[in-house]
Amino acid sequence: MSKWAEVWDWTRSILIAVILALLIRLFLFEVFVVEGRSMHPTLHETERLMVNKLVYLYDDPRPGDIVVFEFEPGRDFIKRVIGVEGDRIEIIRGRVHINNNLIEEPYLPDSRDIYDYGPVEVPPGYYFVMGDYRQNSMDSRDPRVGFISRDHLKGRAFFIFWPPWEARLISSKVE
Repeated sequence: MSKWAEVWDWTRSILIAVILALLIRLFLFEVFVVEGRSMHPTLHETERLMVNKLVYLYDDPRPGDIVVFEFEPGRDFIKRVIGVEGDRIEIIRGRVHINNNLIEEPYLPDSRDIYDYGPVEVPPGYYFVMGDYRQNSMDSRDPRVGFISRDHLKGRAFFIFWPPWEARLISSKVE
């Protein structure tokens, strides 16, 4: 094999790998970095997580899903879906009620000294999201964020891979 044929083989292999990586990142999975403490203790600042960008093409977001959405151009938020379209959300003494039923949230820290909120009804095509660290979370309770349109959802977080000693799957279970 000539030197140029070998160079071409290497170049072609590298180009194919780069194109495949770009396609995967563009359509299937994307890496996001946790910034801030709004999802503490579930997610920690500087953790890196994988987000499935394809999942909501064939499935609807469900309460408990941890989603990434575009808050404004160039700024993404990571929050937990609490309510879906048609749900009536109310927070009474720090406890979330959906359709007049108290939900269990075992992922929350013990202190729940947040204010009462609602009731509000989630409009069609929208979601109500909240951070797990409710005292320090800019989420659907804030009028600047409000309800999240399905069009703004980038995907569902499913795996934390960095730092490696904290690698784990992300549970979406809400009771």
